[in-house]
Amino acid sequence: MYTDSSDYSKPAVGQPLPPPQAPYGQASHVITPPQNVVYPSQWSSGLCDCTSDMSNCCMTCWCPCITFGQIAEIVDRGTTSCPVYGTIYSILLLLVGFQCVFSCMYRSRMRQQYMLPKEPCNDCLVHYCCEQCALCQEYRELKHRGYNMLIGWHGNMEKQHQHAVMTPPFAQEGMKR
Repeated sequence: MYTDSSDYSKPAVGQPLPPPQAPYGQASHVITPPQNVVYPSQWSSGLCDCTSDMSNCCMTCWCPCITFGQIAEIVDRGTTSCPVYGTIYSILLLLVGFQCVFSCMYRSRMRQQYMLPKEPCNDCLVHYCCEQCALCQEYRELKHRGYNMLIGWHGNMEKQHQHAVMTPPFAQEGMKR
């Protein structure tokens, strides 16, 4: 994990913080952090990398309610379906114009679930200033984490269950009777 004792770089993402080291020959009077503290992970793509997934970029540009519905269904683990979230988003967009307040709540939930940093700033400010870019980034992040956004939460769980059931156990070669 570390190259030598003089290297004060951060540990790998998801690794516990190392205890602080006192300089050679000096007693340590530093309080060590708890061992269960973990560095947050990083976003898999930047806020302005929308064109890295052109199909989602176009969909979000013309109909952000669909992208939001897909994100919200995964983040809420299927408690409500994509069409319901998309409809709520559309109503807020058309009647009030502050759908960003609703969508920023899901960015916050997603950040908490995956320990993602507030980048480049507060979640509500990101959604207020760059709504489509924020939705595209969240969509790409969930896709990067293995979710098929087109089949929703229940489809992903069913696919995961089928894969677990169909995968035979691994047997090492050379273990014969």
